[in-house]
Formats: sequence, C-alpha cells, structure tokens
Amino acid sequence: METAHLIILLSNLLRYFLLAGIPFLIFYKLYKDSFVANKIQTRFAEQKDFMHEIRYSLLTTFILAGIAILLLHSPLKDYTQIYTDLSSYSLWWIPTSVALALILHDSYFYWMHRILHHPKLYKKAHLVHHKSINPSPWASYSFHFFEGVLEGMIAPLILFTIPMHPLSLLLFTIIAFLINVYGHLGYEIAPKWFRHSFLFQITNTSVHHNLHHEKFKGNYGLYFRVWDRVMKTEHPDYVKRYDLIQERRFGSASEGETMHG
Repeated sequence: METAHLIILLSNLLRYFLLAGIPFLIFYKLYKDSFVANKIQTRFAEQKDFMHEIRYSLLTTFILAGIAILLLHSPLKDYTQIYTDLSSYSLWWIPTSVALALILHDSYFYWMHRILHHPKLYKKAHLVHHKSINPSPWASYSFHFFEGVLEGMIAPLILFTIPMHPLSLLLFTIIAFLINVYGHLGYEIAPKWFRHSFLFQITNTSVHHNLHHEKFKGNYGLYFRVWDRVMKTEHPDYVKRYDLIQERRFGSASEGETMHG
C-alpha cells in the first residue's frame, strides 16, 4: 500500500476512534452518573451492542477510505473540483463551500435514507444500522456494506460539483462526523437557549435522531429538520420528547418552551 493511501486509511480510523471514542468514554464510562438527566432512553445498550457497532463501523471506514483514495489518487481526481491554491477563490469560499457541502449531503442523505426504509432494502441492508435501537457514538458508521457504499457516494457528488480546498474537505469531514456522533450520542446536550432560537426550527438534535432509532420511522434527516418538515415525515412526538428531556435537565419549562415547534 502506498504511503498516501495508508495515510488516508489511518486518518479515517483515527477520526472514528477519537471523535466517537472520546464522547463514549465521557458519557458511558467516566461521567455516566453525571449525565443521568441527559439520557434520552432510560435503558442502556449492552457490550455486545457496542461491539456490533464498532465491527460494522470499521467496515464502513474502510469503504470510505477506499472511495477517498479513488477520488484523490486516481484519474478520477481530474474530474473533481478540488483546488490547492488558496488564491483561486476568496477566503470566504472556505466556510461557504463547507456549508454548501453540508446542505447537499443532508438532501442526499434524507432521500437515500427514506429509500433504504423500503421493506426489501430495510431487511437486506438498513437493518444493520437499526440493530442499534438505543445507539451509542460507536453506531455513527455502523452500516451494511451496501449502505456504506451509498453513504460514501456523497463524496464524488460533492467533489464533482463544489470547488473544495483540502482545508474545506477536512472541515467538512470533521463537522459531518461530529454531528453524526451527536445524533447517535444517546444523550441530549443542547444548551437551554437553543430551544428558543431559530436554529431549533431548522437543525436536528440528538433527540431527533434517537427517536428515529427508537421508533424506526420518521426523522430521516441528517443535519436539518427541513426535509422532514416539508415532507411531513417528522415524528409527531419529537418536540414534546425534546421538551420533556430539557425540563428534566433544567427544571420546569417556561410557557415559551412548551409551545409547539
């Protein structure tokens, strides 16, 4: 294996074990008793559940690394919009391209996710991910091989359509995975003010995705609530469940906090 290929593989493995492992260590091991009020589902997953999540996440990590190698170190690179000269675009394009990539990824994920919930595809592929009824951070990449490939196809979609500097690409992969870990954390850690901000109306929370794992239907979005709300696929109990957990964390909700979101 060439050095560049090895670096991509090791960086993907490091991202998974650090960004999923540290939250797992904090919330599930070291400070488990300190975050009781934050726990979304009262029961805890078992060791065999964690091992299932890690095993399939490692498979997905290898798939994603393979796709990255093909895009960055094969003739396919000539078809990407990757640029290395920072002067090619204004510096503001760095955060803008990251934001556009997240929006594109969210749309891709929503529709791919809904398709995977078709009964035939669900049983053959997506069921692997839904074995985590009460997910932990380790579940962030826990996919069947087929779904892992579909998840990785967002990379060429982004790189063939959006000019991306390597710094933008790095920021996107880190932010995307951190949000993914948050969605599978099993604990709600959003601050109290978040409920009253416009961000609550458009972005997902850990409760939002956890409810999808618990109920198996609804809440298909990855980063945003927008597609779920437009397509009327958001679980009807989401806002109520979110408010109950925040009330448990911060005390009785004010009148404003109990209004529908």
